[in-house]
Amino acid sequence: MSYNLRLLISCPDRKGLISAISSFIAMHDGNILSADQYVSEGDKQAGGNFFMRLEIEGDGFGLGRDEFDGAFAPLARRHNMDWRVTHTDAPKRMAILVSRYDHCLIDLLWRWDAGELEAEIPLVVSNHPDLASRAEIYGIPFHHLPVTRGSKAEQESAMLDLLSEHEIDVVVLARYMQILTPKFVRSYPDRIINIHHSFLPAFVGADPYRRAHERGVKTIGATAHYVTEDLDAGPIIHQDVAHVTHRDTVEDLVRLGREVERRVLARAVRWHLEDRILVDGNRTVVFE
Repeated sequence: MSYNLRLLISCPDRKGLISAISSFIAMHDGNILSADQYVSEGDKQAGGNFFMRLEIEGDGFGLGRDEFDGAFAPLARRHNMDWRVTHTDAPKRMAILVSRYDHCLIDLLWRWDAGELEAEIPLVVSNHPDLASRAEIYGIPFHHLPVTRGSKAEQESAMLDLLSEHEIDVVVLARYMQILTPKFVRSYPDRIINIHHSFLPAFVGADPYRRAHERGVKTIGATAHYVTEDLDAGPIIHQDVAHVTHRDTVEDLVRLGREVERRVLARAVRWHLEDRILVDGNRTVVFE
């Protein structure tokens, strides 16, 4: 089965990086199918950071799947690179966490079934039983792990065991209405994607549509971001908005907001699955 390689790189910017990387690929008979790069601004002493995403054709490439890392490592060390390589014939294994709201879950599963999301979905996990039928329509096992204040540590431990058992690469919070503990977050750094029903940093936390209505905003939005230990403060992947007026009720804002939430989360998930995101501190570089 044919495949392509996706190479993601971040490192301090310096002259000759693109030449060094492309020369390495050419030396091994590689064909670059796409290349994107970006240099962030830095201070006068440190300079900026270099970010790059390459897709390399697997057919005819002189390095086998198990040979690339060893061959590329000396170049990476020389330029102080953080890097990773993935293969298009090995889709990421994605777990979806959900509570009672079904709109994001349904949208993700529909897109996955339609072939829009390159992933395997071994399971859906919820702290409520309500949405079991939504997952079962697609033949995906649904795990109900109830949680109370006294059982949160036990519930999260059971959930981490499930994710480990299924070799999960990325966790998607499709309106999972629980705050994850630092232990859980540290288990999947830059691999937990949340959808927040607000245009962050506005209206952090619970019930943002009601608070937006009380404030009389004319624009509502949604934010997909990586989860960190700070509530709703992780690196932002994607945002979008909808315009509202004084005539719209809280219920109108919720309805309009859910449409935005679905498309923002789906796009962020797709970019992650396609290795289009590099994290730069509390920011992201997204090669669309």
